[in-house]
Amino acid sequence: MTTLTQNQIDDAARVRRRQRRGTTKRSLKYALTTAVTLVFFAPIYYLLVGSLKPNDQVLDGFGGFVPKNLSFNNYVNVVSIFDSESTGYFWNFFVSSAIVSVVIVLGGLVVNSMAAYALARLRWRGRNLILGIIILLVILPFEAIAVPLFYLMLDFRNSYFVQYIPFVASAFSIFLFYTFFIGLPSEIQEAARLDGAGPFKVFFSVIVPMSKPVFASVTILTFLAAWNSFLWPVMVVGGDAVGVRPLPLEIVVFFGKVKNWGEIFAFGVMLVAPVMAVFLSFQRFFIQSVASSAVKG
Repeated sequence: MTTLTQNQIDDAARVRRRQRRGTTKRSLKYALTTAVTLVFFAPIYYLLVGSLKPNDQVLDGFGGFVPKNLSFNNYVNVVSIFDSESTGYFWNFFVSSAIVSVVIVLGGLVVNSMAAYALARLRWRGRNLILGIIILLVILPFEAIAVPLFYLMLDFRNSYFVQYIPFVASAFSIFLFYTFFIGLPSEIQEAARLDGAGPFKVFFSVIVPMSKPVFASVTILTFLAAWNSFLWPVMVVGGDAVGVRPLPLEIVVFFGKVKNWGEIFAFGVMLVAPVMAVFLSFQRFFIQSVASSAVKG
């Protein structure tokens, strides 16, 4: 029989203590993560459950979290309220928001990524000046230019065009693309140039395939801002332009007409659902982008 020495016994005890400390730390981390997740998820769950409950059971304190007497009646009622020429049609508002948001996202991905590529990878006179102006524009609030922009676009009021054209080019998106592109290895780009590739081919064949995380991040953030836009549509879309009014404007109209909290919650779910769908579709690349930024930082 092998006899353990005192040193071996002490070493084994230290290993067990380290393992216990490691297990305790992991348990605390998981508990904290779970608690934070529940805090952030609770309002979404409350909104979803409340949208399926009768009005008198929605605002019921912690009882509102209990799923009972669920139905889709609130959703049906929301759609039925906007179901005439005078009020407009709910799905028209939904489609209007979708058209404006998709145009802003797709157009912005092309315009802003190419502008950032020119700033990050090409050498031309005045590049640093333009970059400085873009950084200044990032911190400029939209409210500061809303009124001048309104008079500039006055002839295009009550149209889709006026809702998306001012937001396709975005200083914030350009800056996000720039910070990602500047960190990519230049050797691959130089190799493509040696093979005879021009700037456009380098961008579309080399840079874009390597930049899925930043494209996903910009897609999510741009869609979120475009879909939830309220101030600008209020300014440029009048009450008579029912056919081009976006969905966020209608929730204000709806709240003024209806005091049924179940229906208001149902409207809120339908307003939030597309944003959640876009985020879930691109979350893997979004997390990669956040992780890579943390490593660079």
